[in-house]
Amino acid sequence: MQPENTTVKTLADDAAECGCAPSPREQRRLWPAMNRRTALGLGILGVAALSATAGTIGPLVSPAYAADYPSWDDVVAAKNNEAAKAAEITKIQQLIAGLESDVAAKKQIAQQLADEFYVAQQAYFDAALRADQLQQQADTQGAAAVDAANKAGRVAAQLYRNGGDDTSLELFFAGSATSADDLLARLGTMDKLVQRNQDVYAQAVTARDSAQSLSDQAAVQRAERDRLQKVAEEKMVAAQKAADEAQAALDAQNAKRGELEAQLAALQDTVAKTVADYQEGERIRKEAEAAAAAAAAAAAKAEADRIARENAAAGGGGGGGGGGGGGAVVGSGWARPSSGWRSSGYGPRTVQCGNSYCSSGFHYGVDLAAGCGAGIYAASAGRVVYAGWNGGYGNYIKIDHGGGIGSGYGHIRSGGIFVGVGQWVNAGQLIASEGNTGNSFGCHVHFETYVNNSPVNPIYFMADRGVSV
Repeated sequence: MQPENTTVKTLADDAAECGCAPSPREQRRLWPAMNRRTALGLGILGVAALSATAGTIGPLVSPAYAADYPSWDDVVAAKNNEAAKAAEITKIQQLIAGLESDVAAKKQIAQQLADEFYVAQQAYFDAALRADQLQQQADTQGAAAVDAANKAGRVAAQLYRNGGDDTSLELFFAGSATSADDLLARLGTMDKLVQRNQDVYAQAVTARDSAQSLSDQAAVQRAERDRLQKVAEEKMVAAQKAADEAQAALDAQNAKRGELEAQLAALQDTVAKTVADYQEGERIRKEAEAAAAAAAAAAAKAEADRIARENAAAGGGGGGGGGGGGGAVVGSGWARPSSGWRSSGYGPRTVQCGNSYCSSGFHYGVDLAAGCGAGIYAASAGRVVYAGWNGGYGNYIKIDHGGGIGSGYGHIRSGGIFVGVGQWVNAGQLIASEGNTGNSFGCHVHFETYVNNSPVNPIYFMADRGVSV
């Protein structure tokens, strides 16, 4: 053991003589004492890595080590001592793994909450549709009850005229009945009607009772609709929050990972390459990334300008199933959200199945297909309230136009969302590009319109505003 100690001492002496030995402060950073706190920190790293491997979802805690990234001075100091270098390499590797684990965990939670939002939203849409259908059936039966009661009244009037009892007739029909119940109450006391025209009277009573039953069911369904609406809104907020956190984690990783990898390469490099070389390479890489991003933004703007010019030349509106006019704003302040043709309408449809999913039996919007990457435009001015993944809709944007009016855009391509939550957009503004994400069988935009958050037929809704889809 003695020779090893002597060797260490000699190395230390040599380092001191050359002036390259770590200072006491650097020694404390490079070789921290293994106490309860540092052991706990390493334990947290291990748990994070294991959690990412297992694919579990749990509470996210910002890593305590995130604020203790190594500086290039630390790297320079560590390169001059093998033990320090090994420790710094391990530390950087753990930091990179921690960043990856944090992003993966947050993405997984965001995906789960987005899927929950989709399920809750569809449940709400289904409940709203069922409530409307029940109320329509109740209104139909109510009209039938009034019609049957009036028919019974006419029969009664004829009976009493034939019988010559005009006094009774005036008593029963003084003024008009305010409802089927009112008229039936009068008719039910007339013995001659009950005896000689029971079928007509029975039809009126049956229709009235059916109308009341359906009205009661519709009221119950509306209460369920309102409950599910609140659940869907809560799920939307939670999904957006999780998506924002995942994006923030990804941005943090992108901001630090490049530098950490350059530092790691500098420590592991056995070639006589200076740290300054790596720093310069990192600077050049970041400049190249910034230039590429600027070029992409300029290309997107140029494409949007080109499409706007073409739409202006075409004259706006568009023509229903034939497409055209995407983004052109008409006098009402509304615009066609896509130049594509209508590939699917609103309402009941035949279920279509793919490899892993089937389409819904009721289509709550219209599909407009202009082709992969084609522009998607805001149907009217408003504020973006959701922008991210939404289960079967894939990438999805929802805009609140005010006054209880909203619009939704689904199946946006990956990387094709050009706006963020809270952003104000103008009518006809380019907000996304068409894709095939979610439960989709080809590139298109699934376009929905909402009144008080409930979906309505976009064909009629947009037509009322001078736009044909």
